Amino acid sequence: MHSGYQASVLFTANYNAKAHMVINQGGTSSGKTYAIIQVLFAMACENAGLVITVVGQDIPNLKAGALRDALKIYNDSTQVSACVKSYNKSERVFEFHNGTAIEFKSYDDAQDAKSGKRDYLFINEANGIGWQVYSELALRTRIRIYIDYNPNVAFWVHDNLLGRDDVQLIISDHRHNPFLDDAMRSKIESLKLVDEEQWKVYARGLTGKISGLVLTNWLLCDAIPPGARLLALGLDFGFTNDETGCIEVYRCNGELWINELIYETGLTNVDISDRLTGIGISKYTQIIADSAEPKSIEELRRLGWYITGVKKGADSIKNSIDILKRYKLNITRNSINLREELSRYKWRTDRSGRTINEPVDRFNHLIDPLRYIALNKLKISKLVMPKSKLPYRDNNWHAPLSNLISI
Repeated sequence: MHSGYQASVLFTANYNAKAHMVINQGGTSSGKTYAIIQVLFAMACENAGLVITVVGQDIPNLKAGALRDALKIYNDSTQVSACVKSYNKSERVFEFHNGTAIEFKSYDDAQDAKSGKRDYLFINEANGIGWQVYSELALRTRIRIYIDYNPNVAFWVHDNLLGRDDVQLIISDHRHNPFLDDAMRSKIESLKLVDEEQWKVYARGLTGKISGLVLTNWLLCDAIPPGARLLALGLDFGFTNDETGCIEVYRCNGELWINELIYETGLTNVDISDRLTGIGISKYTQIIADSAEPKSIEELRRLGWYITGVKKGADSIKNSIDILKRYKLNITRNSINLREELSRYKWRTDRSGRTINEPVDRFNHLIDPLRYIALNKLKISKLVMPKSKLPYRDNNWHAPLSNLISI
């Protein structure tokens, strides 16, 4: 039945894999997660009585990634939907007419992972899951294990799995995803100008040595605590290729508590207004926005929002980062995109690899709004920083699909 899919070469490579463990190391937007979910649906439709478990580091991450892909495949494919008996939204389980089930789960610790057995296991974004949890799940998997991740740095997959006889490694990047538009390809390739190491990881799927993260003083929290005081909303405008990002920032007990509200491309100012209204934000709530967009600020003001532009200076980026480093940053688990940005936001390096006191201008559509609030609400004395921004355009990324590496 799998021939009915619109599928990439990654689907074929994973579907035809023979090894017990199939490891997908890939750059951003390579389509590896989507392809593996397609494979699991194919296996479920073709084989009766299977238990298939998809594991993420937590439920919000699953909902924003693997489960979202699964629901799209289920809704878009008449062949898959005909095989599915029901989908239990609260339990995140697809039940098939032939008795097979696909479940989406996360595990708190190794003890929790000892519950249940399965035929197929998919560890999604494996570098967010501990070795002990993986080991317990792997011991209880009968037929095959799929693993995927972005190779920011080496971790337990590299240390404990790669090189074994029962392991197949598939390395992919955005060039292996035929459904990606050229604007996104160019955006990924443009990393080469500002950071060679990140380009290797996210544009070529090669194991990197990403270090020098700008903000490391953050951890996850379940919710904003009672009694926390709202400082403001931060808003960064985007449209076609860049996301519009909006967060809310609270202060409590000398710490900052941050929750992601909007992260989406293609939003007009009316759309932004509707999104904020739809999630229950009062028009009396202060919004601090990118002052480089005065027209957008004025349009939102005329729609009734209490919005002001951030007060920038020549050294505002470094100054705002210095402010944020003075606080413990608590990021809600639902802030998936902010968590991803914080894991990628790093200092620039020069040709010799020496760190420059300036962050890479990428992965910051939610971090920039956080900086805006720091500048307007949490001021300290200013520091001087150099500025540099160069255009980049390189069309030499149309590699043939035969460049897919499978070991």
